Amino acid sequence: MKFEELKMSKKLIDKTREKKFEELTLIQEKCCPEIIMGKDVVGQAETGSGKTLAFGLPILDKIIPGGGLQCIVLTPTRELCVQVTEVFVDFGETLGVKTTSVYGGVGIDPQIKKIRSSEVVIATPGRILDHLRRQTIDFRNVRFLVIDETDKMLDMGFIDDVEKIIRYAPKTRQTLMFSATILGSIHRLMNKHLKNPVVIKTQSQVDKSKLEQVYYDIYQQENKFSLLVHLLKENAAGLSIVFCATRRESDIVARNLRQQGVNATAIHGGMSQNKRSQSLDSLRNEQTDVLVATDVAARGLDIKNVNHIYHYDVPKTSVEYIHRIGRTARAGEKGKAITLLTQPDHDNFRRVQSNDEIEIQRADVPDFKKVPFIRKSSPRKREFKRYQKNYHRR
Repeated sequence: MKFEELKMSKKLIDKTREKKFEELTLIQEKCCPEIIMGKDVVGQAETGSGKTLAFGLPILDKIIPGGGLQCIVLTPTRELCVQVTEVFVDFGETLGVKTTSVYGGVGIDPQIKKIRSSEVVIATPGRILDHLRRQTIDFRNVRFLVIDETDKMLDMGFIDDVEKIIRYAPKTRQTLMFSATILGSIHRLMNKHLKNPVVIKTQSQVDKSKLEQVYYDIYQQENKFSLLVHLLKENAAGLSIVFCATRRESDIVARNLRQQGVNATAIHGGMSQNKRSQSLDSLRNEQTDVLVATDVAARGLDIKNVNHIYHYDVPKTSVEYIHRIGRTARAGEKGKAITLLTQPDHDNFRRVQSNDEIEIQRADVPDFKKVPFIRKSSPRKREFKRYQKNYHRR
């Protein structure tokens, strides 16, 4: 289906031509007509499937410039908030529609000023609640409420915040939910707040015929990092994402990779917004080859040309594993997902393998050079240890 077939503004259609978007993706083809008709929609689609335009174009087509705040889009992370805002700004400017992003970690006063003149606000739940409590945002004219990455929103514990935000929105609104998975908690939210929703599911964008999935069983925990360095240097083409379980581990692994000559940067929720933006910019500008990330920080980031996924820490569930590998083997390109398995990872790995749809082949561990892995404590911790040592000498 071509964009010209949608009953939308000629300016929007022209913009899609300018962007060289010729045919709709599957999620766009299924969702756009339903949203245009004013129906509540629940869409299941992976990151990178084109879902932002699937709801963005029909909404922008109905926004009245100068008509006050008419659309709220909720996102679980600051990065996704910025990405969605960029799309709305890009396509909205041709219609005279103003969009602003609202998230924590930055000053609230500039946001207050921009909200007053915007028709669309893209926001994280915590910061939008701040504005609601301060009465610096007015929901009275809101006609569209979008909950993006709903499953991750719930996983991150935002369910109560989302419920509070929904209560502020007019009951006559059109509600759209997009999620990579539609499980029980999402069904409950859907049944409670949506009116006769149309549920649309599309298959994962991962082409299993082009995705190789392997695991290396490493007997010694201390060899995991050395093998990671070896594999990254052997498979240097394209971008790689290394997934770690915690923020601290992401920082430590990224720092040690740089010490081994690997061009790596970390991204996680504990970083300032400025540093997170710098990490993403370096990746987009091809100044970084390897992104070391937590699941929460990486979720929702549409990163192109990812050739390899490394599970440095094995995910706890098969659902999270599928989210991770969904970032490679896209658009006809080949990809590889590699799991580094040591004794502490076996319980998680068994849970991942319990999903019959996941087929991970064991690979022979190659010969690799052992390299140092330094867990450097912070200055504050080192100072405390010195204090303890001197105290006990007294």
